[in-house]
Amino acid sequence: MPPLKAAFLLLFALWWVILAIFYLFPGLDIAASRAFFITTGCNVDAPAGKVCGHFPIAFNVSLGPLRDFFFWLPVVLGVSLIYRLILVWSEHGKTYDAALSARLKAGIVSLLLGPVLLVNVFLKEVSDRPRPRNTDVFGGLLDFRPVGDFSGACVSNCSFISGEAAGAGWLFCYALFLLPPRYTTLLMPVLIAISLISPVMRLAYGGHYLSDVILAWLSSVVIFVGTLYAFTRGHAHPTHSRQQRTLI
Repeated sequence: MPPLKAAFLLLFALWWVILAIFYLFPGLDIAASRAFFITTGCNVDAPAGKVCGHFPIAFNVSLGPLRDFFFWLPVVLGVSLIYRLILVWSEHGKTYDAALSARLKAGIVSLLLGPVLLVNVFLKEVSDRPRPRNTDVFGGLLDFRPVGDFSGACVSNCSFISGEAAGAGWLFCYALFLLPPRYTTLLMPVLIAISLISPVMRLAYGGHYLSDVILAWLSSVVIFVGTLYAFTRGHAHPTHSRQQRTLI
């Protein structure tokens, strides 16, 4: 079995295993979010049993620009892949790098299929899972729902799964497979760090549960590897490394 195909099948199975674990043990999600939640005293007119408090990082305005940067970075890099693909297509004959073209197409398609369509267009609109900050466990009005339970009261832009974490998962794959080699030493550690920090920020903001960010991040990796296999199975060995080294 080709390595990419085997990796895809293993990652796909792992995604479902993680989903099952968090569904069977929902306390894992609550405990992870509670680590970032500060409980405060309630007003005297608060209903009995109400939880009062907040996620402090959500009020840190200095982190706003950083979060915006993390959010838009995959989009910018996705557009850059289109530009790089056009440059590859402009080559003809012996200078045309079919393997690089296949990888770039895989990067573009996986970004559209994963973070854009699967996560933001579909799952976040149909899952109905309330975000942590909106649930009664953390001072909100809606009932907590375990991951995989689509019976929540969230109407739109719900918690399952995290769009930003999905973008971060795609960014991780970009760093490993699509970063031009001459930038690898400098940029790969930075991009991988961003791909890990961004999901943690969503958890700390009270915007998503731990399962939301893990499954979102991993979903992009699964889709990327599967798409990469589909596009590159006939181009396993790049033939023109010179162009790959110099292409921006």
